[in-house]
Parts: sequence; structure tokens; C-alpha cells
Amino acid sequence: MSRMKAGALTLNVVADGPREAPALILGHPLGADLSVWDAVAPAMAQKFFVVRFDARGHGGSDVPPGPYSLADIGGDVVALMDALGLARAHYVGLSMSGAVGQWLMVHAPERLDRIVLANTAAHFPGPDGWNARIRAARGGKMADLAATVVQRWLTPAFRAANPEKYAQVEGLLRASPPLGYAACCAALRDADFRDALRAAPARPALVIVGESDASTPPALGEALAGALPQARLSRLPAAHLSCVEAAEAFVAELKEFLG
Repeated sequence: MSRMKAGALTLNVVADGPREAPALILGHPLGADLSVWDAVAPAMAQKFFVVRFDARGHGGSDVPPGPYSLADIGGDVVALMDALGLARAHYVGLSMSGAVGQWLMVHAPERLDRIVLANTAAHFPGPDGWNARIRAARGGKMADLAATVVQRWLTPAFRAANPEKYAQVEGLLRASPPLGYAACCAALRDADFRDALRAAPARPALVIVGESDASTPPALGEALAGALPQARLSRLPAAHLSCVEAAEAFVAELKEFLG
């Protein structure tokens, strides 16, 4: 891992694969870090220059004062691309980073090739729920949040069969910087791309839903795919963290879509 300047911030970044290959950026969900891609990145690095990073307010990246907007987080992706000399890239965003991908589709489409939006939505309803999370994070209750959230991120069967991965994911949530978590909750609370996506330049898109996802139920992914004229919908046997729970199938979908 290495910390590098990207615009005004310093981000924690890992890059794998041949530098001359097509670039592929991987964005993680709220409360996690770049390690959620550990089962995906090596497989994709065989043919792509794979860049994964901790979003602002997460992991080893800077935690500037909040609240944040998706323009802030999306702007960090553009700044990271500039710092790496990447004019264009494929982008894979899961959950929070899927919302960031939608921001990029609307505001920086010229920087994108193909885009994958996994376990995400064009709008995350329920502002009261987001505000409750913000209060809990600011109030020092990340452990309580982690115990609740991880139940929605992984199915009961996967948690029972993979206790080490279950503990690892819960540990990521527990360790998430509280102020960064709260600031990103505000960005998701305020996100709404339902109208903007219909006017955005068309891009080949893959929308992945988890069949057992309680955080972003399949209906939200179906609506997102329906708003994108060049989108294909894929269903995986997983809950919210499909890149962990169904890693092999996730990789297969990426390889087929990205060619």
C-alpha cells in the first residue's frame, strides 16, 4: 500500500497489474476499505491495471471535516486518475462507490469506459435512518453499528460457513473512522440520480444485484438498470457484499463484461 496525493487529499492506494494495460478502478462500500477487493483484484490484475483505494474518511486515507457530498468523493476519483496519469478507466463501484460511479456518469463521463454498479441504487430512501447512523457514529457507537450492518452484508449461511471472513468484515466496520463514516452517510442520504441518469451520456454498464441483499434490495438495482439505456442486469447468490460472498461469480461477470 502507498499513500499518494490526489487533489487536496492524501489517499491510501494499491495498484496491481501491468501499467500499460487498461485501467480498472475498484471502489468500496461505506464503512469498509480497499481490502474488500482482495479476492477480486488479483484475478483482474492479469489483464488490467487495477487501482483500488480507501475513500476519503476511510482506512488509511485522509479524514477531512464533513459532511461530504458525492461530488467530493467523486472528485477524489477524478483527482486520483489525474495523479496516476489515467485519461480514462473502467470503474467498479459497490454500494456507496456505486453511487460515486453514478456521479461520474453524470459529471465526468469522458473519464469512463465501462462501468459496473454493484449492490447500489440511484436513490437511498429513508433520511431518518441515515441521520440515526450519523448520530450513532458521532456518539461512539461504531461497534453497535458494525454488529447490525454486517448482518445485512453477508447471508446467515455464508457467515456460518466462513467465520473468519465474517469477523474480518465486522472488524472493518468497527475500525471505520467515525467522523468519516458519518460524513459519508450524509452524502448517501442526499444522493438522488433518478432524473440525472436519464440525461447522462450513455455508457456500457453492468448492474449487479445480490439476490439476498437487504441493504439495497434487488428492486433498487432493477430500477437502476432500467434507467440506463446500455445496462445489463446480473443477479448473484449473495447479500450486500457480493464481491466477498460470491467472489468467483463476481470476477466472472467482470471478465465477461470488460472483455
